[in-house]
Amino acid sequence: MAVPKKSDARKAKTPQKKSASDDDGSGNARYPRHSVEAALRIPRAILEQNAGNACSQKEAANFLGFKEDHGPFRLEVSSALKFGFLQRPSPGKIEPSALAKQIIRPHNPADELDGYRQSILLAPQISDVYKHYRGENLPDDQFLRNSVVDTYKVPAAKFEEFKGIFVSSLEKAQLLVKHGDKYRVVDFLSGEPSTQDRSDRIKQLGKGVPVSASDSCFVMQPFSPPLGGYYESIYKPAIEKAGLTAVRADADIFGTGKIIDQVWHGINAAKVLVAELTSRNPNVFYELGLAHALRKPVVLVSSNEEDVPFDLQHIRVIYYTVTDPFWGSKLIEKVAENILSAIRSPEEAIFKGPSA
Repeated sequence: MAVPKKSDARKAKTPQKKSASDDDGSGNARYPRHSVEAALRIPRAILEQNAGNACSQKEAANFLGFKEDHGPFRLEVSSALKFGFLQRPSPGKIEPSALAKQIIRPHNPADELDGYRQSILLAPQISDVYKHYRGENLPDDQFLRNSVVDTYKVPAAKFEEFKGIFVSSLEKAQLLVKHGDKYRVVDFLSGEPSTQDRSDRIKQLGKGVPVSASDSCFVMQPFSPPLGGYYESIYKPAIEKAGLTAVRADADIFGTGKIIDQVWHGINAAKVLVAELTSRNPNVFYELGLAHALRKPVVLVSSNEEDVPFDLQHIRVIYYTVTDPFWGSKLIEKVAENILSAIRSPEEAIFKGPSA
């Protein structure tokens, strides 16, 4: 995937003309219209030229050489507000937030990076897309566009602008790292996800997704520990959270009769599947081949990139690390989210052979 170059913060000095009403005329775009770095320009100017005290927008515009508080400047104010860098202490006044001060005037080496990362979580739509892909490789533009436009309602005409701001901002926050020819979205969220955050994300992703308890999700994974134990501790809770019934070959469908027939039936009957690729288990890859032959959507999971075959890397893969003390709860959430995403947008989760 070709990642765009970082936005040049200097370009903010000569912003393009926008609607005078911030982004109201931008096709319902809610995201900040500047990168996280460029959005610091106004709070930095207030800190340097007004000692960080509250001022009118016209005064702030003058600090930056604008003749008046006009459309482009208001759009920049809007971006700074959305990243949490400005606040309004009273009507008509703006001032730098504690978050902006943390980045601009850090007290310890971790302040600046932590501040940028917190701002990513505050920004509308950017935060949603970050959480959607956290712990995964950023997909090719075709799939990124589908997710951004269809799920998170960024106007289609604004996709390229959104992508540039999103990538530039994540790079500044060190939330994109190179893995081969892909870019991994770093999951920096510490601690267990809040109950409210979990509920909100599952509810949002589940809107319009036809799922019932009679629908099954077939789990393909090694049976020996420690991976075998993930069925009860990770995959079954995640599948039930997404509203489906979990099925695994050894526990639920192995019985009398030909085992392969039962595996085939379980895969064929499943609405969606989950595959644990860690250790490249032959049985898992055999079952995965059957799922691909049936063109079933599959949620792929692995603890490392090396265990994901090259021809599967166009499909979304959840990567996890057991060194994170909260990896289990994070993985449950990600698997539940990706199951719903795979049902909503199966093209992201279905194997495409050479002729596809």
